[in-house]
Amino acid sequence: MTEPISKQHLLWEETIPGGAHWSFQMKRGTALRITDIAGGANLATLLYNQEEKLERYNMADTLKAQHTAHLSKGFVCYSDMGRVLASIIDDSCGWHDTICGMGNAALVERKYGNADYQQYRNDMHRNARDSMLIELGKWGLGKRDIVPNINFFSKVNADETGALHYQAEHSRAGDFIELRFEMNVLVVVSASQHPLDPNPEYAPRPVLLQAWRCGAPDENDYCRNFRPENARGFYNTELLFR
Repeated sequence: MTEPISKQHLLWEETIPGGAHWSFQMKRGTALRITDIAGGANLATLLYNQEEKLERYNMADTLKAQHTAHLSKGFVCYSDMGRVLASIIDDSCGWHDTICGMGNAALVERKYGNADYQQYRNDMHRNARDSMLIELGKWGLGKRDIVPNINFFSKVNADETGALHYQAEHSRAGDFIELRFEMNVLVVVSASQHPLDPNPEYAPRPVLLQAWRCGAPDENDYCRNFRPENARGFYNTELLFR
């Protein structure tokens, strides 16, 4: 378990119930700890430049610039402008999926059946794509602004034939990831089940969000020096704030 964030440093905290969604702003120099409360969580996440939302998280650039197919401590999340939206400064999980996208209404109904609001109220079956669209609409964004997302706490690897395999029970209760924001970022999340989750039951898990001020990184920062390309990404980002 990681050390708790002291009350004097904590800006806010929020629990996202399983199946729920939310969007919020994180300022440059702040950090966000995401904790898997019960184990088995999946948090679909999209990131946008709060000042110019046409700039957003780019999965392809993030992966190819850092020679990886997944995210963990040291890696950063690149925008499509070659800037760093956020850095992963700590992580107990070790692997976060970047390639499998999010579920939609058809997938959820096929796997778990139909459970609408009229009958089930807050226990209705939600899906990540529609949840993202609800949140994006609050910021003047829509369908064309959905891009390949991050699935925090989920691990998917490929075998020799290229087939993808979801690793059940990868994230345990208390596992966490910490993001430091290098720009002013709009964060959009959905605590939905991973699209490859083999669980036949609709059972999305809750996550805890905690934000605090951490300051901007210096030249010796671990994430800046984790990959040679990251130094350039940080330089491009810092030009916005000089």
